[in-house]
Amino acid sequence: MTSSGTTSLHTAAAHNNAEWCASVCRSHGIAETFGETAWWSSRRTPPYYPDAVTLRPDAVPADFLGRIDTASAGCSVKDSFGTLDLAPHGFAELFDARWIHRPAGLHVPPAPGLRTEPVLTSAQLHDWATAWHGGGEVPDVFRPALLSDPSVRVLRVLSVHDDELLGGAVLNLGAGLVGLSNIFHMDGADSAAVWSATLTAADDAFPGLPVVGYEREDDLAPALASGFSALGPLRIWLRTS
Repeated sequence: MTSSGTTSLHTAAAHNNAEWCASVCRSHGIAETFGETAWWSSRRTPPYYPDAVTLRPDAVPADFLGRIDTASAGCSVKDSFGTLDLAPHGFAELFDARWIHRPAGLHVPPAPGLRTEPVLTSAQLHDWATAWHGGGEVPDVFRPALLSDPSVRVLRVLSVHDDELLGGAVLNLGAGLVGLSNIFHMDGADSAAVWSATLTAADDAFPGLPVVGYEREDDLAPALASGFSALGPLRIWLRTS
């Protein structure tokens, strides 16, 4: 892939992810805005979700900082290209990650013993979110309104033998790509098989489209083993002062 092609995919992946952030905000009744170089919400976003996402590598802090709530605790920014220095504005680096991309049409290894189905009810979504969080009090992120968003699929990965929940993921359609996020597997489940089952579901739900997302640290290796390649960097900034 050429450098320009990689940059174009990187930009599209950032826009796709901003579309997912927008869907989460809308499910909470939170207004959000797409600008030319950034997406943002002027009201605090749900847990784990940024208040702004840069959409182009030439975005600058002035494009969004004055439009988001930097006064209250928890303000964060997704620097989609790892190009910004937000330290002078009271932010600290939270973590770095890599965008990932899987071309359309790649063979997906079989996932024996697993099947996927969409989450359809509030009760199923509650059980899914509890499993995703891995115990303790579940943060208020995934609301039932997401289930009626035509661009979103919340997936359950189930055992074909007894319908036990073994994993899950979220797919979202945007910028001509399928975004893959929030993938998880339960203790004892085959991580590679959960990835394969999820990718098969993505092909079925949105045929002929590439899949993108981002991962970091130990979570990057399973993605690369599933046929993804790494694109460019991203960085999450958290307001600390």
